Amino acid sequence: MNPIKIRKATISDLEIIQEISRQTFIETFAEVNTPENIKNYIQENFNSEQVALEINNRESAFYLAILDYETIAYLKINFGNAQTEIHSSQSMEIHRIYVLKKFHGKKIGQILLNEAIKIGQQSGVDSIWLGVWEKNHKAIQFYINNDFVEFDKHHFTLGNDVQTDLLMELRIINQANYL
Repeated sequence: MNPIKIRKATISDLEIIQEISRQTFIETFAEVNTPENIKNYIQENFNSEQVALEINNRESAFYLAILDYETIAYLKINFGNAQTEIHSSQSMEIHRIYVLKKFHGKKIGQILLNEAIKIGQQSGVDSIWLGVWEKNHKAIQFYINNDFVEFDKHHFTLGNDVQTDLLMELRIINQANYL
């Protein structure tokens, strides 16, 4: 496999972000949720207007993973008021790491997580946090293997289904502390 290239997304990447979002969400959650809830979530969260707002938000950033000219995954991070919850003013949220299913097991998620940690260190935050569905055991184990620890829970509503997300955090030593 050729090396994965990571680049920051721009508004011109809107359609590919939408495509990966829809496909990954369906691949990951359709088996365990109703078709109506999946359809409504996708319509509300991955429509052109919503994704454009997220791309253009100065406190958010998308990073695309590209393999042989094909975008196969992305990372979305949030700072400040763009965070889905304000955990701390000195924290960064990993909002999404979405990897197309056919590329699972190829360390793409690890590459994107490493990129997020590097960005967190360079930006001077003291922690990186995320929410992960309590039934997504594979993802939970991935984050535990990367030194994230559970610190809380919150409800995530998918249509008419109230689910529980585990909130996990990685305390980081940032480069700014050593200047």
